[in-house]
Amino acid sequence: MLANYTLDQLVTLITGEVLAAYPAGGGQCTSCRQPCDGQCVTSNPDAARQVVAAGASRLSARLGVRGIAADLAGMIDHTLLKPDADEAQIRQLCAEAREYSFASVCVNPTWVPLCAELLRGSTAVVCTVIGFPLGATLPDVKAYEAERAIAHGAREVDMVVNIGALKSRHYDNVLEDIGGVVRTAHPHGALVKVIIETALLSDDEKVEASALAKAAGADFVKTSTGFASGGATAADVALMRRVVGPQMGIKAAGGIKNAEDANAMIQAGATRIGASAGIKIVQQATGLPVTAKAPAY
Repeated sequence: MLANYTLDQLVTLITGEVLAAYPAGGGQCTSCRQPCDGQCVTSNPDAARQVVAAGASRLSARLGVRGIAADLAGMIDHTLLKPDADEAQIRQLCAEAREYSFASVCVNPTWVPLCAELLRGSTAVVCTVIGFPLGATLPDVKAYEAERAIAHGAREVDMVVNIGALKSRHYDNVLEDIGGVVRTAHPHGALVKVIIETALLSDDEKVEASALAKAAGADFVKTSTGFASGGATAADVALMRRVVGPQMGIKAAGGIKNAEDANAMIQAGATRIGASAGIKIVQQATGLPVTAKAPAY
């Protein structure tokens, strides 16, 4: 029956179904006091077991539970994407990633070779951005940019979707835009995260973008570049999670300044956090004195 629908009709159908089933706002869990609709591990352990049985590789838990610091650090992309970042700051970023065992450092492509050298032997990998920050680059250029970054040592690429094409409902173009990067990255074992820039989208468009990222074979869908009018919100993360299901990653980025912010994103369904305040977040999560100053980047 689905074969009788065009791509535009399928996207419209899926968007309507999701928004009808999960209206914006959601409920607040009586156990964790976060907008998880009562489905967190604390309030509904049986449902959590069902999610694991269905194939999920990770579940989120509140900050402050035993052992959360190490787990949280492993969910953070330690980020420095400002255009005026210099080599000394990049070296500091990598040293911090080694010390705190962050998931990755996320840097502009020009710094990938240096970061790959500095992180050799570390658990942290190099993440870079593609078509950043506007997403308006031609699809073949994005694929080539990803290819070169991976050749220089990137193991994760965060690409910005073509926002104008999405808003124009040119879904075939959006699929090709994402798919070209996926086809370039996956043979080399590199992960692809698709930045949909939620601050610029309606709820319908957030659903459409998330569904298209999943259909194109991306590994993560990501909220924001950090360079638009707004960043991650727990409501947006929860909506994205409902669209993509339990097996796809969600990265919350933009405006995450402390452990409370990170907690809200994780409870909403994020499996990766993009932040320049990663050290502060980890220190707060463990109840240690906060020694990290606000980053210069």
